[in-house]
Amino acid sequence: MSRVRTGPVVGLTAQLVLLAVLAATVGLDVAGWLAGAGYGLVLCAVLARGVRRHGGDRLGPADRVTLTRAVLAGGVTALVVDAVDRPAPLAVLVPLTVVALALDAVDGWVARRTGTASALGARFDMEVDAFLILVLSLHVAPVVGPWALAIGGMRYAFVAASWVLPWMRGTLPPRYWRKVVAAAQGVLLLTAVADVLPGPVTVVLVAVSLALLVESFGHDVGWLWWHRPARAATALPAPQPVPAPQPVPAPQSVAGGRSRREVAVSERPLVAHQPV
Repeated sequence: MSRVRTGPVVGLTAQLVLLAVLAATVGLDVAGWLAGAGYGLVLCAVLARGVRRHGGDRLGPADRVTLTRAVLAGGVTALVVDAVDRPAPLAVLVPLTVVALALDAVDGWVARRTGTASALGARFDMEVDAFLILVLSLHVAPVVGPWALAIGGMRYAFVAASWVLPWMRGTLPPRYWRKVVAAAQGVLLLTAVADVLPGPVTVVLVAVSLALLVESFGHDVGWLWWHRPARAATALPAPQPVPAPQPVPAPQSVAGGRSRREVAVSERPLVAHQPV
């Protein structure tokens, strides 16, 4: 088996092992098994395709950390789907989510320390974050209201809009606040999932999470709109043609070989000097 496929297959194997452990400890029904196993298969296929497209032959150290997060996110997915018709096992769900969120800071640190940062790793990390937030928002929506689904769906709505609006496919500049908002989503949703606060406070926390996300995405969409290619093309003035230099006419001669200027000077009337 090539090294390109080894990493994704290892991830799929780890996913199935985690599901088996969850089934043996807290129990998983058919829906939970199908959700977790389906997630693992899609993860394996998409990751293998991404590695091939980016011209790599293996996962880097940071990518392995992100793969561990992805496997944990698969376990969270299975537990959330399993909890549709029964109480969620918070004693397992919360620690899995905590570790998955904590490793979000580890993979970036490993990439910088080992000099293995890559476009594939950045995209992989972002997609795992987005999917985990989607799963957590699905879990809290029955408690706080269906509007909480907007938190998990906003990233995918942004991607879908970019398929229709080409100007949304531009490259955004780095923004530290964007990272802060992304981290806040996980912390606030995890607090809501843990069910450690009164109901009204939980609703406020989730509403704050949504408000932060709306501000962050709104800022990015506004920046892309303002810097869209059509506007940039019309904002620049059209280049004006530079007129060709006009040749300077040579002085014309009059009778006696003198130029017109010399004639004008010589024919100017003389004014007698008046004594003061």
